[in-house]
Amino acid sequence: MARIDSHQMRQLLNVYFISGSSNVSTNLPDVLTKAIAGGITLFQYREKGSDALTGNEKLALGRELQSICKKTNIPFIVNDDVELALALDADGVHVGQDDGEVRIVREKIGDKMLGVSAHSYEEAQQALNDGADYLGIGPVFPTSTKNDTEAVCGPGFISTLREKGIDAPIVAIGGINIDNAHKVAANKADGISVISAISKANNPALAAKRLATVFN
Repeated sequence: MARIDSHQMRQLLNVYFISGSSNVSTNLPDVLTKAIAGGITLFQYREKGSDALTGNEKLALGRELQSICKKTNIPFIVNDDVELALALDADGVHVGQDDGEVRIVREKIGDKMLGVSAHSYEEAQQALNDGADYLGIGPVFPTSTKNDTEAVCGPGFISTLREKGIDAPIVAIGGINIDNAHKVAANKADGISVISAISKANNPALAAKRLATVFN
């Protein structure tokens, strides 16, 4: 498989849904199916937290979610867990600053998609030098979904990165919903990544559809 080009990557980042079993109050495969129907463009399996699945249960849910994505041609990305991504033959991996050297992750996954979280110009540039296909920038707004986040940077930080020459695909994350997503788009992000805006929505399909209008 050839390495994805930046134009394709930008499109895939438009509505980037992230979730694990603990982020939904119902059934994650059902929520994912509805979110895909609503127009998400990429899915990241992020199984974290005190009540997260582990071992064979984590693997089994990953397989089920990946199968749903494959049927609808939605890329399936695994958060942090490179070994799980390889075991599932996922489409890619997303790693944070504390999840190992990006260069080594790139060597392990070959041409699969690689996203890296960055919170400064220096981190962003280093991630790209080491092989990242896209950057996850945030939190752009306050969020309660993650308890290990950096300080809020605001959507304007993405414009600052652009002004400093970072032209790579960027997806914004952190506290994004239908009411503030347009601020992210206005600051030159290629897409928005959300957890609870879809996972906790009464109607995940409608939530995804409304978010999709921001970049269409």
